Amino acid sequence: MQDPQTPAKILFLDIETAPSLGWVWGKWQQNVIDFKKDWYMLSFAYKWANEDQVHVKGLIDYPGYERHTESDKALAKDLWKLIDEADIIIAQNGDAFDIPKINTRFLIHGLQPPSPYKTVDTLKIARKAFAFDSNKLDDIGHYLKIGRKLPHTGFHLWKGCMSGDPESWKLMKEYNSHDIILLEELYYKVRAWDRQHPQVNKGALPNEACPKCASDHVQKRGFSYTQLRKKQRYQCLNCRTWYEGSAKKV
Repeated sequence: MQDPQTPAKILFLDIETAPSLGWVWGKWQQNVIDFKKDWYMLSFAYKWANEDQVHVKGLIDYPGYERHTESDKALAKDLWKLIDEADIIIAQNGDAFDIPKINTRFLIHGLQPPSPYKTVDTLKIARKAFAFDSNKLDDIGHYLKIGRKLPHTGFHLWKGCMSGDPESWKLMKEYNSHDIILLEELYYKVRAWDRQHPQVNKGALPNEACPKCASDHVQKRGFSYTQLRKKQRYQCLNCRTWYEGSAKKV
């Protein structure tokens, strides 16, 4: 069953970054003596919920790339506009990686904070609700039989993009886009288990509508009680989420 269109705008997002370049004395367990170049964004991929197409933008897509291969200012500006539209952003390890990295580039380029949004981090859901042997996106995709990340050449792919190689960029954009497909599949698998999921209704739908997917295809399933109050308990027949209605006196 497909989700109804929710009042909240939900964005699936994933970024790829270049590594920082530093000076070290050796390869094994070395401290960085100094940095020669800081990291920057290479690309971002995204998809709006209930939209069929995955979109991806990389540095190579912008005019002047041949002269400024490390400038992600235009990329950051386009990403800022996208995030400014979103009410909820869904990402794997987004709270610890993607969002702070994105905010860093926004600040460096003089961009103000975008409009407020909520986040859903599928890595946090995996850690809190389950006990997978590995919580990596590729491994969970394998465990749940929803797909794997695209194979690539490891660091050589990132190095190729940093050197401006068109074939490396083609693979990087495919890799980035495929992560969005896998992320979306994972999200819909684990959504019902998320106890802290943001409200998608934004007050525009009846209280009985599911707070996670906005479906009104729900079923009453008994009550929950405190000493003075009781709440109608529901289960959404679309996403299988359990939730409660407004409190009433016993």
